[in-house]
Amino acid sequence: MKILIIQQKMIGDVLTSSILFEALKKKHPEAELHYLIYKHTQPVVENNPFIDKIIPFDPANKENFYKLWKFSRRIQSEHYDIVIDVYSKINSAFLTALSGAKKRISYHKWYTRKAYTQTFRLKKHPNTPAGLAVENRMLLLEGISNNFPSEIQPKIYLTATEKIQGKEKLRKAGISQEKPLFMVGILGSSANKTYPLHYMAQVLDFIVDKTQANFLLNYTPQQKQQAKELFSKCNAKTRKNIHFEIYGKSLREFMALTSCCDAFIGNEGGAANMAKALGVPTFSIFSPQIKKENWSLYEDGKKHVSVHLRDFEPALVEGTSKKKLSENAIHFYELLIPNLIFAPLEHFLNTNS
Repeated sequence: MKILIIQQKMIGDVLTSSILFEALKKKHPEAELHYLIYKHTQPVVENNPFIDKIIPFDPANKENFYKLWKFSRRIQSEHYDIVIDVYSKINSAFLTALSGAKKRISYHKWYTRKAYTQTFRLKKHPNTPAGLAVENRMLLLEGISNNFPSEIQPKIYLTATEKIQGKEKLRKAGISQEKPLFMVGILGSSANKTYPLHYMAQVLDFIVDKTQANFLLNYTPQQKQQAKELFSKCNAKTRKNIHFEIYGKSLREFMALTSCCDAFIGNEGGAANMAKALGVPTFSIFSPQIKKENWSLYEDGKKHVSVHLRDFEPALVEGTSKKKLSENAIHFYELLIPNLIFAPLEHFLNTNS
């Protein structure tokens, strides 16, 4: 078999969808498996032993019919037997429909269903600790056979050299191994998915009081001003423990540094998912509009923990549309005051530091 899996989305989605390759390769080791993803997400699946070929996709192609059609010709030339469209949007449905594959699988949507030979309706309630993001992806494999596992954990494959370089960078920075070291996800993927910086500063102050931990901050050069703003809001004791200039200058370097940390703490999103895939404990803060059951992957209340406004003030969230929660994210975030999350955070710190 020759199979194409499409996931034209962000890092967390691309990483999570990579579980399909492990499941397919273990059951069909002779199969040739290709992954169509955005080029900037490629580092998260580099060295994955179950992926035979990565096909990078330029997001600009989505807005240009001629370029999308031209790209579809490339897909046709591969002569796939099966296409699994995890992205499940109009442009990926177009590519799938024109692929020439006899079996075309995706999620059920009325406006794209004719592009596929088989569709599945998303599950609304998880049956395993994996969470819906994993279970709904594994559901698509039922279009091939019904005896795949219901859950597989995403994994990141760092090289030995990358791990050594991460440790060496910390050593040269003089970061003490006698104290816990935490990677902090200070920003979400957008403003309405970012826990207020003045609250995050209080969280870091709390952690230092309890553990004397050192911190690395996850930010890009374009986000340096926001990182400085957070730094300025922390108390003097905490600022001494923030190694501001040590950060991942590439996605692979970020992952290598994270693998050296005792835990990841911060906004839920791609960085938290990468930490989980590296086997690093995580404490994630969910944005109000995201359903926790969708992305609370493999949470056990010990190694992986998350908090959501719904956990503490369910009446404030239930019955409110995702659109309203997103448009008023700052307001709802302000209701998730640090004092609410300190108890589960302290339990997490006691368990993992």
